[in-house]
Amino acid sequence: MTQNQNPQTIDEYIQTYPKDIQSILEKIRKTIRNTAPEAIETISYQLPTFKLKGKSLIYFAAWKDHIAIYPTPGGIDDLGAELAPYQTGKGTLQFPLDKPIPYELIQKIVQTRMQKI
Repeated sequence: MTQNQNPQTIDEYIQTYPKDIQSILEKIRKTIRNTAPEAIETISYQLPTFKLKGKSLIYFAAWKDHIAIYPTPGGIDDLGAELAPYQTGKGTLQFPLDKPIPYELIQKIVQTRMQKI
């Protein structure tokens, strides 16, 4: 898996990964887009980012063994136990590539973040 040094768009970011990872990243993107259609796509900190009303809604990224989402600290506090299997740090969730990606949980996280914004 490679990391794009300076992607300018989410498309550029996704295209740097193998097809199987591209498929997961596109499905995460679609999940976010369907949940928050008014959100703006951008790249921030060299990561795919969705912003809502000028504020970061959620970031996501592919890594060697997992997909990470970064809903920003405080954006996921209300979901507690649902996040426990994935939480690795404040504001970071990691989804192992050898297990199904919880797209419904991502949708809930986006909805929660939208309410906070």
